[in-house]
Amino acid sequence: MPTDEKLVEEYLSGNEESLHILIERYIKPIYNFVYRYVGLSGTEHDAEDIVQDVFISVWKHIRKFDRTKKFKTWIFAIAKNASLNWLNKKRPRLFSEFSAQGGSASGGENEATDNLFAESIVDTEPLPDKLLERKDIAEGLSTAISKLQPNYREVLLFHYNNDFTFQEISELTGEPLNTVKSRHRRALILLKKMLMP
Repeated sequence: MPTDEKLVEEYLSGNEESLHILIERYIKPIYNFVYRYVGLSGTEHDAEDIVQDVFISVWKHIRKFDRTKKFKTWIFAIAKNASLNWLNKKRPRLFSEFSAQGGSASGGENEATDNLFAESIVDTEPLPDKLLERKDIAEGLSTAISKLQPNYREVLLFHYNNDFTFQEISELTGEPLNTVKSRHRRALILLKKMLMP
């Protein structure tokens, strides 16, 4: 099976079929990511529209793709940006999203302060991976994730649903590695509060 990067190379050399293979390879994971990223704000139809925009953008900009990078990271970055743009157009940012609300899922602390806070937390009971796999709580978990602030949500989706390492997420989002790790930790703490009161 040819690698993503090989397919990009073949497409840029004139093989149209290579792009079709890439689209087939990524359409389901990108749709799943987008659907979960827009969360309760969107519908299946909205997710389909966003995914269509993602693949149009891939087609338009594939010649600019840096072939020293991973195609998977590039396409998920496009999906993340398209989802975030949709969310920003969908609704105005409410003041309540920025208020602390006692450490609610909306995460209102100053980013720098929040990172320091999250880094300093010693969580003796991390959310087990098995919790993410249990079908009986899958729906509740999905709803809880959709209530998280987008920058927390994306770290969980990239890491658990799409197998990105923290280093890859750092490259994908343009955020420092420590910021990604602290967002991951903070997101798990918030999820635990919602799922295990």
